[in-house]
Formats: sequence, C-alpha cells, structure tokens
Amino acid sequence: MTMNTDIAVLFPGQGSQEPNMGRDVAEANADIMALWKKAEKISGIDLRGIYWDGDEAAMADTRNLQPALTLVNLGLWIEAAGTLRPSCMAGHSLGEFSALAASEALSVDAVLEAVSLRGRLMADADPSGTGAMAAAMKMKLEAVEAVVADVAESTGEMIRIANYNTPGQFVLSGTKTAIAEAGAKIKEQKGRAIPLKVSGAFHSPLMADAAKELSSYFAKLSWNNPKYPVYCNVTGKPASTASDLEEIMPQQMTSSVFWIDTITNQFNAGVRQFVEVGPKGVLSKMLGQILKPVADSSEWESLNLGNLEAVEAFKAAK
Repeated sequence: MTMNTDIAVLFPGQGSQEPNMGRDVAEANADIMALWKKAEKISGIDLRGIYWDGDEAAMADTRNLQPALTLVNLGLWIEAAGTLRPSCMAGHSLGEFSALAASEALSVDAVLEAVSLRGRLMADADPSGTGAMAAAMKMKLEAVEAVVADVAESTGEMIRIANYNTPGQFVLSGTKTAIAEAGAKIKEQKGRAIPLKVSGAFHSPLMADAAKELSSYFAKLSWNNPKYPVYCNVTGKPASTASDLEEIMPQQMTSSVFWIDTITNQFNAGVRQFVEVGPKGVLSKMLGQILKPVADSSEWESLNLGNLEAVEAFKAAK
C-alpha cells in the first residue's frame, strides 16, 4: 500500500468461511493456537476438527461458524497489528465482534463467549422454520424498497431489508411467505433473488427473543473505550466510547446492517486505505461498488490480509 492516509480495518462475517481457514496462522503462532483451544472450551465445539478437517455443511452451521470465523479474523489481526496502524474499524454483521476485540472495547475472552452464545441463539431462534432470507441483486435500492413495501402490505407478514451491502446487493429478511413473494416480484422486474442457506430471519424483529438473551449477556460485561472508533452496523457511524457501544450493540441482532453507509462515512471521514482482515476478500470486492458513486478508484485502495502469507508480505513491505 502506497498512500499515506487514514486506514480502516474491516472484518468479514458469515459467508467468508473456507476450508482450513486460520490453520496457517495458528500453526505458526503458539499463542493463536492456544486461542483456538480456549475457544473450543468456551464453545464446546471441536472447531479445528470442523474447519481444518470437516465438511462444508458443518462449516456453514452458524453455531460453529461464529466462534471459528472470529478466531480466524483475530488471529490475522494479532499477526498484523504490530505493523498496521488503523484510524478506525468496522465489521460486517458477525465481523463486528472481531472489531470489538481488536479495538479492545471488549476482551477477547468476552467476545469469544459472546459469539458462541450468539451462534447458538441464532441457530435456535426459529425452531418452527418460519423465517428466511434472500439476496436481491441487480436492482436499485428504490426498487427493492418498493418490493418490500408491496409485499408487507399484500401479505401482512414481516419483511425488511436486512443488509445494505452495495448499491446493487441487498439482503431481505422475513417470513418464508414474504421472502418467496418478494423473490417472485424481483424476478418479474428482471432482478435476481437468491435464497440464502440460513436458519432464520437474521437482522430482523424475528430475532427479538434471541437478541434479548444476548443483551442480558452484554449487560454483564466490562466495556472499555475502543482504542480505535468502531463504525457500527446499526448506525453506519463511529462509536468512540464504551457507553456508545453498550447502547448500540444490543440492537445489532434485530437491526439492519448499514454497510454502504459504514464504508461511505469512513471515506468521507478521510479513510483512503481499506484493509480487510479475514479470509476470502468478500468485503474488499464490495468496496468498488460502494465507493463508485462518491469517489474515483484512484482515490482509494484496498488490501485483503486473508492468510499468513498475505500478512507476512504486508509486514515485509513495511
């Protein structure tokens, strides 16, 4: 990276998992391997067995994925932190918990306990299977909003935009009936509706009971002022104090993820380097679509630190 300007560190969430993720870092750093072992005790899950030797179905299970991906993100952050000097942080959905740990707003142990609990709660929040999610592609926000409003009125069921990912990708969350109806209307308008393999209607009011239990856990924690401001999913704006985060985070499970606002607001605050710390580079690929309306591609740059090799190359370049 060549620019000498503000840096935002971004942590990915669910959907960024891949086989063997985090293995190279853990095998190279005994402290990070110890962190995996600690997380396995906290979660009661054989995380290394699943992600280093398991199958894709087990890897996609949110109970397993939430602590595992958080471990991968934090392992890469620990390796890069001595060289990386961010001005702010953010995490997409689950990734926000990595930002809380990396910014030291919460201890690593507290975050591992939180995501293990969050994974269980989200997996069990919809035992009757009433909720669903789908990605709406190739449609502008106004058109997606119109579909959502139309379906909510015609069916009388819950549906909302759960993720504002890019100007061409929005995730809908609601009842199965409403999501199916929305999918049909999106296709009628030449858009694409892609059902997501999830266990419920995440980031919607259908998660209210699960969110209440997670909020009770949050209330018991010792929150610190973050070392780096954390741009929150709920607002798209920075939180710089412990009290801000204590107030905002209980809303995260039922609120939409305002990722377009998060990235745009970081850019408007002076960020010109975006460093994704986590596997696959999903967030890095979104940046161009998000920033195209506000900035020329020559005005900013991105880097994905998705494995040990990438981190070591970054450190060597410094």
